[in-house]
Amino acid sequence: MFESIPHGGKLVNRILQGEEREAARARAKDFKKIALTDVGISDLEMIANGAMSPLKGFMGRDDYQSVISNMRLKNGQIWSLPVALPVAKELASSIKAGEQVALVEAPSQNEQKASHLLGIMRVDDKFEYDKLQEARQVYRTTDEAHPGVARLLRQGEVYLGGEIWLIDHPAGATFPEHRRDPEGTRAIFKERGWRTVVGFQTRNPIHRAHEYIQKCAMEIVDGLLLHPLVGETKSDDISAEVRMESYQRLLKDYYPQDRVLLSVFPAAMRYAGPREAIFHAICRKNYGCTHFIVGRDHAGVGKYYGTYDAQQIFLQFQLDELGITPLFFEHSFYCKKCDTVITSKTCPHDKSEHMFLSGTQVREMLSRGEAPPAQFTRPEVAQVLIQGITANS
Repeated sequence: MFESIPHGGKLVNRILQGEEREAARARAKDFKKIALTDVGISDLEMIANGAMSPLKGFMGRDDYQSVISNMRLKNGQIWSLPVALPVAKELASSIKAGEQVALVEAPSQNEQKASHLLGIMRVDDKFEYDKLQEARQVYRTTDEAHPGVARLLRQGEVYLGGEIWLIDHPAGATFPEHRRDPEGTRAIFKERGWRTVVGFQTRNPIHRAHEYIQKCAMEIVDGLLLHPLVGETKSDDISAEVRMESYQRLLKDYYPQDRVLLSVFPAAMRYAGPREAIFHAICRKNYGCTHFIVGRDHAGVGKYYGTYDAQQIFLQFQLDELGITPLFFEHSFYCKKCDTVITSKTCPHDKSEHMFLSGTQVREMLSRGEAPPAQFTRPEVAQVLIQGITANS
């Protein structure tokens, strides 16, 4: 029997079907339109399909203030990141409380067509907020060089809150064969008889150190959900298309096919470090995971967070309240003396025997057409990355 309780006890579903969907589409023609950013589109989709359960819409003032101050919704439930809809003051002033609005996906600059209707929202709340306070609380910095802070400072000055309904998924959604909502992943886990499932979050290609910690986790659970994030990331991150090809190449030759599920995570990166680690864990709980891997500097960027801050934040919550078991891993590396990938927990040798490569070093090597050492990256994966990076350079 498959066992995993969604956050809040019930998986939210805000996706309209059949006559209800068509009726909402017809009504939306007369609504004011709000064009969503890539982040807003990701949030809308994940609220609707239950990945962000128990949220039924964008947060109102009370939930927002409680989350940024206490990492809990106003009802006391654990929630670490604000999920509200930012708009410009001028637009907000034209919208009344209780009014319904259309949430749309704007066409790209070179497309000559109308906006694509995604859903509708009943605006129950609208409020101005302190961007610097949110930056300090959520990102632990107000430095505009931080990508999450920079995005926050660029966005509208007013938040709208209220319940949403999804009418259509985003146009041209990527990786349709790997795009599964929480009901879909849970059904597969049940079909395969997986009682325990570990989730792995990644926005980067998988190197040997990642492979090591995934396989360590697989020793104690029934299955692995390899769940790469494919929403908005920094411009210098390796593209989702290249990453997905590298994952498939790796899984084909080095993982047992019946114990791994590759499925995409449509969220946008916030780069909020510790708080985002909690958010990632809760979302994977909704997808049906019972365990979640938290490595070094999870969801971090630059030097804004301590190496293991994303693990320590989990200690602020009771395990039964969080509802998913975090698995903490040390920084793994290749030890020349041990002749394997390992961590300092089990390797007795001096650091001079350890092989480390930073993400920057790897990207520079790949851009020159050089494969990183086989001890760091599988040759097949390195080839995919080289081809992808040189093609886009």
